[in-house]
Amino acid sequence: MAKIIKVKSLTKKFNGFTAVNDISFGVEKGEIFAFLGPNGAGKSTTIKMLTTLLAPTSGKILVNGADPSQDQDAVRRGFGIVFQDPSLDDDLTAMENMELHAVLYSIPVNTRKKRIEDLLKFVDLSDRSKSLVKTFSGGMKRRLEIARGLLHHPKILFLDEPTIGLDPQTRNHMWTYLKDINKKEGMTVFFTTHYMDEAEKNADRIVIIDHGNIVAEGTPNALKKKTKSASLEEAFLHLTGHEIRNEEAGALDALRQRRHVWGGRH
Repeated sequence: MAKIIKVKSLTKKFNGFTAVNDISFGVEKGEIFAFLGPNGAGKSTTIKMLTTLLAPTSGKILVNGADPSQDQDAVRRGFGIVFQDPSLDDDLTAMENMELHAVLYSIPVNTRKKRIEDLLKFVDLSDRSKSLVKTFSGGMKRRLEIARGLLHHPKILFLDEPTIGLDPQTRNHMWTYLKDINKKEGMTVFFTTHYMDEAEKNADRIVIIDHGNIVAEGTPNALKKKTKSASLEEAFLHLTGHEIRNEEAGALDALRQRRHVWGGRH
């Protein structure tokens, strides 16, 4: 299969701190691909470089044949993204949030209305299309963000920790939507997560990243077989030498990395 994302020797440094250290990998068209690792491991920094939000310190990226550092518009037209932090306008309705996105992506007026209606139906929000987003639950907001990210028919959907803070039932429903759209449209899904079960259940292939380095890559079964482990969690422990860090420790790592990110963008 052809690779829709190609990454070679990618490195990102912030004021002497190496967030991503000389990593290389590829993502096949139409696959569900996971970046698995603790908070602060380099997952979000990598996804920001792939989506034109950060420039690499060194290395090469191709997203659907285009270089994010050379042709940002071409890269951006080809992907949708759901950020880790909420990015909806709470003072607009669900429909208004979708329409604003449609305008930003120059989706023709004659096709816009039906596409929005179809996507809101797809994520079970048709009956709340005229409701203000501030009245939505966390799960409803995440579903709306997914619908918005799919509005311009992207070839790739990036999701940065898409289910953080969601209850297990909502997480399962969200992945039902994503797998359905992946199957129907052949859309590539690239997601980051620190949840072992999320990666094991949903990813066709996984890259384990820790401290900015790629530790291992393969299907969930291949990683378990390689380490003679009964679960992905056991495999992760075998490959990294430690369990995935708890939320409190991860939050500190994420805060430290965020300071480096913002400190290094000026």
